[in-house]
Amino acid sequence: QKAAQKLRPSVPIKFHISSRTDTGVHALCNSAHLDVQRAPGRPHFSEKQLTQSLNYHLRPEPIRILSAHRVANTFHARFCALSRTYVYRLLLGCAHHSQVPVFERDLCWAPAGGPLNVPAMQEAAQFLLGTHDFSTFRSLNKETPFRSPVRTIFQVDIQPSPGLLSHHCEHRGLEFWEVTIRGRSFLYRQVRRMVGALVAVGQGKLAPHHIKELLEIKDARAFPPNAMAPPTGLFLKSVEY
Repeated sequence: QKAAQKLRPSVPIKFHISSRTDTGVHALCNSAHLDVQRAPGRPHFSEKQLTQSLNYHLRPEPIRILSAHRVANTFHARFCALSRTYVYRLLLGCAHHSQVPVFERDLCWAPAGGPLNVPAMQEAAQFLLGTHDFSTFRSLNKETPFRSPVRTIFQVDIQPSPGLLSHHCEHRGLEFWEVTIRGRSFLYRQVRRMVGALVAVGQGKLAPHHIKELLEIKDARAFPPNAMAPPTGLFLKSVEY
């Protein structure tokens, strides 16, 4: 928003972003909309000019504008989204956090306690699909009383994945896995709690049917303590319109 103000608009600019993320969470591709009103007689920015100008003023920040598109006045980056896709990156095979490759630091989660039972996690993931009351899978905050806990999950996949520069650590027996979760919208920390619960299943701390029972309880206080996945492995992959 500060970068956009340096474009010298005739009225202050406000960004409306499609998805907010927790501190430590990454975004491979997020979306936002803004209105740029220029002084009388000055031409509109082209899509290319807007992208290049914003990136010029964003140089010190870990963010880049990938593209810009002119849209109708009725478009809203948050409310027009059809779905959002998150990817959570897991690293298996690390007996200690010091074994995480330096180029993967803060970009994945290496759960302690040995290998995960991935088939059990995949079985448990099926209980999260569809429309449910996800009260147990949200963290409480000031917005909790005003937001419905009912959400629809379209996809939960757990698949092996190549890591960044993984060919340099093949001999170490490390395995990268991705949990892909797609839904229209999500509750506060819902994705991190879902992934944490699935990892608990993989560790044998929960059975697959416990995921169904947690859904049925509909109480955030029933979520297993310390089971929420850390933010660093989570990526907002895309927003679909």
